[in-house]
Amino acid sequence: MKTSRPYQLNEEEFSFQFSRSSGAGGQNVNKVNSKAELRWEIAQTASLPQDVIQRFMSRYRNRLDADGLVVVVSERHRDRERNRADCIEKLCEWIDSVWEKPKPRIKTKPTKGSKRRRIQDKRHSGEKKRERAKFHYDPTDED
Repeated sequence: MKTSRPYQLNEEEFSFQFSRSSGAGGQNVNKVNSKAELRWEIAQTASLPQDVIQRFMSRYRNRLDADGLVVVVSERHRDRERNRADCIEKLCEWIDSVWEKPKPRIKTKPTKGSKRRRIQDKRHSGEKKRERAKFHYDPTDED
C-alpha cells in the first residue's frame, strides 16, 4: 500500500468480510454486500514499531475484539471497493493519531500572581460571609 505516511501497511495482513449494509440505497441495499469489515492482527504485524502498537492498543482497546484483532467497519458508501478503501483510511488515521510519542507533562508551580489572586478571592468570599452574619435577625430581641 503506497502512502505518504512514515509506515507501510501490508494489505495481505488484512482480512475483509462483506455483508449487507443498512440505510439508504433502495432495492440495491437488499441484494448487494457493500458493508466492509476489516480485521487485522495488530500485535503480530511487522509494519509498525512496537511502541506505536502499544499506544494504539491502549487508545483503541474498544476497537479490539476478544481475539485481539482490530475491527474497522465502513458502510458509508454504496459500493464494496469504496467501503474497503474507507476502512483502510480509517485505520491509517487511527495509526497517525498514535504515531507521535506524547510529550511528557512538565509539572509547574502556581505563579506568585495566581497565588495572590487566589488569596484575595478567598478573603473576599470570607468578608461577604462575615457581612451576612453582622445583620443576623433575632426574633426574641424586640424594642
